[in-house]
Amino acid sequence: MAWILLVAAGILEVVWSYFMKKSEGFSLLAPTSITLVTMVASFALLSVSMKTLPLGTAYTIWTGIGAVGAFIVGIFALGEAATPMRIVAALFIVAGILMMKLSNS
Repeated sequence: MAWILLVAAGILEVVWSYFMKKSEGFSLLAPTSITLVTMVASFALLSVSMKTLPLGTAYTIWTGIGAVGAFIVGIFALGEAATPMRIVAALFIVAGILMMKLSNS
């Protein structure tokens, strides 16, 4: 169950980072509200998952999901560049996430 909560927390991190970008420096009410609600939910789920998962594993996977997810959302929803070097960097993050997961099995 902790892994499911951790993945959900990571997905919520992607959501709040996207809406933080859309909030224009917290000047727009709706995206700011979504940012704050999903941020709190993400931290709460991360906290619950850390009851059974090691700190380093949980935090690394949570931030990795957030980083790669935000990278993908940035490309597809915001038109950000998908250069070869950025893609390779994201693949390194994914490799690190997989290695952390496998090291905890």
